[in-house]
Amino acid sequence: MTTRLLFPTHLFQSRHGDEAFLEDAEAACWMIEEGDRAGHAWCEEKGYPGYTSYASLDDLPDRAPAFASLAEALTRLATGFAKELHWELPRKGLSLDALWINILGDGGAHSGHIHPGSVISGTYYIAMPPGSGDIRFEDPRLAMMMGAPPLKDEVPDALKRFIYVTPQAGDVLMWESWLRHEVMASRTDEARISISFNFGLAG
Repeated sequence: MTTRLLFPTHLFQSRHGDEAFLEDAEAACWMIEEGDRAGHAWCEEKGYPGYTSYASLDDLPDRAPAFASLAEALTRLATGFAKELHWELPRKGLSLDALWINILGDGGAHSGHIHPGSVISGTYYIAMPPGSGDIRFEDPRLAMMMGAPPLKDEVPDALKRFIYVTPQAGDVLMWESWLRHEVMASRTDEARISISFNFGLAG
């Protein structure tokens, strides 16, 4: 008898930058945060638990060399991930459609969500002090499981309903944009700093 593994979900993980780069990137994030009045106003209006440039800035690579360098590196990594997925990309490949800063403090979290309109999404982690919230990925079949029995205590990752990842500073995580994920609540007063991104198909 043969058992086949069907429809696996891919999570790509890599590393980027040394300590000096992480320091430059963190300084650039704080520089942007300090001057982004529109971003702070949006965070206050929406009850965002920290700071994000998501709704206020769309030109981070033009604002600091660290962001420009990161954008180039992420594009290379995303192209490699697309090859692992065996995608037939258009001639122009992938386009980095969005790049934004996230700074979370004690209790800061992101509820479960997907990234509509994109094909690859992910996060680059700049500062992850002890107690920073993990990122949790949800089995995309969860809503269709109906009366599935509970799982045993010890289960291979490929069979779990949720996967928790504890990123370290310098880690890059990428996934297909339809994969539902959330950031668990941070349990430290120190800032959890990351840069999230979306890739689409270049026109």
